[in-house]
Amino acid sequence: MSHRFAFTVMWSLMAACVLTTASPRGASAQSYPESYLRYAGDPQKQGVAADSTPPQLRQVTFKQRLGEELPLDARFTDETGKSVALGDYFKSGRPVVLAFVYYRCPMLCTQVMNGISSALKAVPFAPGTDFDVVLVSFDARDTPADAAEKKRTHLQYWSSEATAGGWHFLTGDEAAIKRATSAAGFTYHWDERQQQFAHVSGVLVVTPEGRLSRYFYGIEYSPKDLRLALVDSGQGRVGSVIDELLLYCFHYDPEAGRYGAVVMNLIRVGGVVTLALMAGFVLLTRRRGSGAQAEGRP
Repeated sequence: MSHRFAFTVMWSLMAACVLTTASPRGASAQSYPESYLRYAGDPQKQGVAADSTPPQLRQVTFKQRLGEELPLDARFTDETGKSVALGDYFKSGRPVVLAFVYYRCPMLCTQVMNGISSALKAVPFAPGTDFDVVLVSFDARDTPADAAEKKRTHLQYWSSEATAGGWHFLTGDEAAIKRATSAAGFTYHWDERQQQFAHVSGVLVVTPEGRLSRYFYGIEYSPKDLRLALVDSGQGRVGSVIDELLLYCFHYDPEAGRYGAVVMNLIRVGGVVTLALMAGFVLLTRRRGSGAQAEGRP
């Protein structure tokens, strides 16, 4: 029984590496998905060249600043009206999923939040236990009441009220907002004609020390990538043996903003598993042969 259990575990580990390589690539095969260049409330119209940037987005960016530290002393107000420091969400030793949104956004910001919740449904970690989700409004006009209502409706829509303690919806003044967004490489622009912000969509994963670890662009996020980012950013404090093996098989590509398979590591894992299975088979065969001989003795 112990040998069968060992075989099962080894096959599970190998399958975890192999199966994740079969995930559909779709839009993620491009460095920047189409939604990366989508203007809030004014989607790219048909007939416009796919590689052209809408004029509203020429003034906004979301540049990767991996390894940079967020201004943890920046002061905000949470959805309950309590004054907090950004660093308050990095005292638990857990990684943080961070997104810059605004609560009166007519379309894109809600899609970003839905993308986070959709991916988390397939991730075996829980907000408030293994990591935290922090949403920072970059609209200084947003109020704690706006944040509270957005949190209520979002968690209700996703039936995630049980994890409410791991979701934090922040508002702040222009100075605090600028410090946080600038540190993350996130810029935005108010469009007077549309009466809304032009901005780029995406989420970040931040280490427990407040350093920017991973960037994911668009409005749909791969559960595999988000899972690996949390394990990677959590520095071993999140995840299991299988997650650690997945990190060995997949490495983050900053240019593409996703995790890609490391072929040589996959081959090494496959070789080790194959040798282990062969050795186990030989050992099991010998034991069965010895047992049969013992039963045949007078």
